[in-house]
Amino acid sequence: MTVLRSRRVFLPDGVRPASVEFHDGRITAVGAYETDGVDLGSSALLPGLVDSHVHVNEPGRTEWEGFASATRAAAAGGVTTIVDMPLNSIPPTVDVEALEVKRKAASGQCHVDVGFWGGAVPGNASSLPALHEAGVFGFKSFLIDSGVEEFPPLDAAGLETAMRTVDALFIVHAEDPSLVGESSPLYPDFVASRPPAAEARAVETVIELARRTGARAHILHLAAADALPALAAAQRDGVRITAETCPHYLTLRAEDVPSLATEYKCCPPIRGGEHQDALWQALTDGVITCVVSDHSPCTADLKAGDFATAWGGIASVQLGLPAVWTEAHRRDIPLEDVVRWMSAAPADLVGLPYKGRIEVGADADLVAFAPDEPFTVDAARLHHRNPVTPYHGRTLRGVVRQTWLRGRPVDGVTPAGRLLERKKK
Repeated sequence: MTVLRSRRVFLPDGVRPASVEFHDGRITAVGAYETDGVDLGSSALLPGLVDSHVHVNEPGRTEWEGFASATRAAAAGGVTTIVDMPLNSIPPTVDVEALEVKRKAASGQCHVDVGFWGGAVPGNASSLPALHEAGVFGFKSFLIDSGVEEFPPLDAAGLETAMRTVDALFIVHAEDPSLVGESSPLYPDFVASRPPAAEARAVETVIELARRTGARAHILHLAAADALPALAAAQRDGVRITAETCPHYLTLRAEDVPSLATEYKCCPPIRGGEHQDALWQALTDGVITCVVSDHSPCTADLKAGDFATAWGGIASVQLGLPAVWTEAHRRDIPLEDVVRWMSAAPADLVGLPYKGRIEVGADADLVAFAPDEPFTVDAARLHHRNPVTPYHGRTLRGVVRQTWLRGRPVDGVTPAGRLLERKKK
């Protein structure tokens, strides 16, 4: 039995001094601060974060990222559970055989617990029920080109077919291709080529499909304020639709991006300050429920060049908590809200009730976090495979002191993560 205590323990019913006892990987008691145990001093005790949007890329593009490096970075950032996207690995996770290839690649390498998304692509609707039964947490699809040829997009009819084939969570990259144009090498032109209207129209398409089929849908990496009114109205109407956003949309602004700084390239693009303000308000209002990384790294050479040719993806799984907390603190938003958006909310999204919370019976996934301590990001010292990030050189607020996975301190050397499956009904 181990006991940790802190003056600031982030519990489901609030933040207070407390002790947390755990044994055999599970929390067994939450008691008074005065209970004998390891005192964390000035550090707060948080639940382990859950990042439901991570591109590990192994196998097939392991030079971009891999399970060992991605999960080591996750743990260093206070993330104890990730759910891996069905692309950009080869093969993509679009059938049971590909899922088994992915699980074999991950086995014995993971420093945090790892689950898997399946993919819905043209022609694989008949494979979805078996893939869901095999334990994926739901199905990702694109309404626009994904960037890799082995994971093509669905049109609205294809997504509706998938939604009617299996009772599952469908997570959607929502940009309407008819409203997306070609980009020049410069950032302002790249942003203009993927306008807010492209997100708004695609979100409306997903809403209509969810309304018509009764399926459960989730909008990935929302960046555009224009999509929020329809999303809020659909939720009020009882449509089963939720949404997430990402640290880069909450902390970086288009007006601050240098014209050729391709480390900032992602899709949808980082937009202007008015969109950022609206995203924060939507989180506060509960229209957006989760903040997850969309960690999507690649090799440095693919990230070089200009905005017309560079790979679109941001590496941030290690930095999400301090990045979001830095901006939240500036906006007088409490850390308690940030923790909920990054732990319990994504755990609930994917159906992991024993993750992302400090309560009796939950996994003892815990984080000692010094919320008032600043640090400057050095890309070379981050744990993801390739040292490219738009946060390099930025001073952020909050340092992860230690991460525990099911009660065991994560040392970054000995992998102790488990492969998770969706809980069957």
